[in-house]
Amino acid sequence: MILFAATVFTSAFLLFLVQPIIAKQILPWFGGTAAVWTTCMVFFQLVLLAGYAYSDAVSRKLAPRAQAILHSVLLAASLAFLPILAGESWKPDPDTEPGGRILLLLAATIGLPYFLLSTTGPLVQAWFARSFPSGTVYRLFALSNLASLLALIAYPPVIEPATTLAAQAWGWSALYVLFAALCAASAWKATRATIEPPLAANAAPAAAGPAPGAGAYLMWFGLSALGSLMLLAITSHITQNVASVPFLWIVPLVLYLLSFILVFDVGTGRGRSGWYSRVWALPALFALLAGMAYFLFDNLGVMDIRGAIALYSAGLFVACMFCHGELAAMRPAPRYLTRFYLMISVGGAAGGLFVGLIAPRVFDTYLELPLALVACGLLAAWLSWKSRAAVPWAAVRIGVPAVALAITGVVGWLSLEYLSYIRQNALLLTRSFYGTLRVKEHPRGTEESPTRSLVHGVINHGWQYTDPELRMQPISYFGPNSGIARALDFYSGRPRRVGVVGLGVGVFTAWAKDGDTFRIYELDPAVVKIAREQFWYLSGSKAKIEVVTGDGRLNLERDPPQKFDLLSVDAFSSGSIPIHLLTREALQAYKRHLAPGGVIVYNVTNRFVRLAPVLKLVAEAEGMKAIRISDDPSEEQYSGTEYVLVTENEQLAADKRFADAGNIDPIPGLKPWTDTYNTLFKVVR
Repeated sequence: MILFAATVFTSAFLLFLVQPIIAKQILPWFGGTAAVWTTCMVFFQLVLLAGYAYSDAVSRKLAPRAQAILHSVLLAASLAFLPILAGESWKPDPDTEPGGRILLLLAATIGLPYFLLSTTGPLVQAWFARSFPSGTVYRLFALSNLASLLALIAYPPVIEPATTLAAQAWGWSALYVLFAALCAASAWKATRATIEPPLAANAAPAAAGPAPGAGAYLMWFGLSALGSLMLLAITSHITQNVASVPFLWIVPLVLYLLSFILVFDVGTGRGRSGWYSRVWALPALFALLAGMAYFLFDNLGVMDIRGAIALYSAGLFVACMFCHGELAAMRPAPRYLTRFYLMISVGGAAGGLFVGLIAPRVFDTYLELPLALVACGLLAAWLSWKSRAAVPWAAVRIGVPAVALAITGVVGWLSLEYLSYIRQNALLLTRSFYGTLRVKEHPRGTEESPTRSLVHGVINHGWQYTDPELRMQPISYFGPNSGIARALDFYSGRPRRVGVVGLGVGVFTAWAKDGDTFRIYELDPAVVKIAREQFWYLSGSKAKIEVVTGDGRLNLERDPPQKFDLLSVDAFSSGSIPIHLLTREALQAYKRHLAPGGVIVYNVTNRFVRLAPVLKLVAEAEGMKAIRISDDPSEEQYSGTEYVLVTENEQLAADKRFADAGNIDPIPGLKPWTDTYNTLFKVVR
């Protein structure tokens, strides 16, 4: 038993640990956005599905010895993928479609090891059931989710701050060799067990049972798909529409895994659904569905960030307890467990494909969460109606399903109102691989002239007056007292060459004068199209404008020296901190493009992380000076900003324009970020 348990635990731990390790390696190559994580999750779910399909086919069609031989050969072959370090040749070209490139890269780097880790849960449980017919096989499923949970919560605070990416990859690879040995030993151990088809009459009740019908397969799929849909929809919502807080994506995934652990903890006295019961789960579910739908409709206007995160996290947890608790109650006899896990994987992959690949191509805004809320309510209402026969009182038998259906109707109505609000004052809604973009036009504060703004999640990428006489005023984050405006003014009196990483709506180009050249690097082609077609800064600028699409750092590494007087790094997107633009190697790339006496200006305006101390350490490591300029204007057309200027120019550092530069307080234990060593954990406010 210890051998099987150790194999399952090690497999599940590695299965989830590899996800942040490999995703963090490739994140800088594709813009460092949250969409990279979503695409990686689609890959993981698809390979998990393939692994479960393999487990089901092998356990049903091959004899124990043949299973052991095949699996041992595959385990040995998978060692050729080690160590799991992504090759530099996979870096994308500027016109590369990112989604497909990411999937191919992951397949080439971790494909077979991840596939074999995916097979372990159901396959080892099948071997366990054959070796120990009286054992509680489904507790191994809870054990595997516990291991996954430990890997997930250990990475940000423990593993990431203590080791480099290369060390993480090599350490993971060493543990994988141990797993391969354990898994091969388990396979051969299972060949010594004997099981008679059909099961003996005196077999334990857990080992015998009827074959599942078509309805059971459909419910397994639907419940699993709904759980996956709720996970990804709520994760997208709270990271893009509530707060772009680092590590926030971990909270939903932890709750998702925790629900699996609790519902499959089927020890004595806990029934077939572990800690789940419809008595408490359904009322809580309908209350939270209504609450989430209401605050969607209200656009979070009366709720603080902590309250919103708590509400959606509680809603996700109860929804997952409902979906996975119903799954646990419907689990079949152990002889059918590989099919059970296969359908769970099919449903999970379907939910992931819908959110990760289908929805961005079908919808012009985030509809996943409203659809998930309504679907969850309808399924819960249907199950309430289906189980009414078990309720002794007629009024309750009719009343409970009726109330459930009524609440679901309210959820649907509020969701429609939310969508109506999103489209209100929206001139354009569009969606790309990198997220949803919305162009709005409305009055701003007490000002008479309306403004037009570009919004990505909770991040406003700048705004512009619609009045032709006011259009070319540099407003939003680029007011006259902002750090970047002062830095550009330092080079006035001659034609200036300026580099910009992150276009937004092009507000910064309004500061240009005749003879200036602005070379702009923008990750998302959709942003370039919007800036040119919906705003007037680029067309009205006095500078020569050059726009290059693709990741800014990769393009700067490809470009010949540009001799910029000023290079602006302002590429924050909703839900993403561009770590790869803030490392020592990134600064080295920027320095190559500076003219003598030039400056790099980082926009570090952020409510959730302290980036100025990081940049101070990075600058000092390269022999440069960091200057922090904060601005809190009273005028409505300007936003409060914090910029860090990095330069070797002593004259600039001593200039009166920067006499009010603020101190950059150090963070104890913080080290300069590099491409192989960086962590957000120490800089979270």
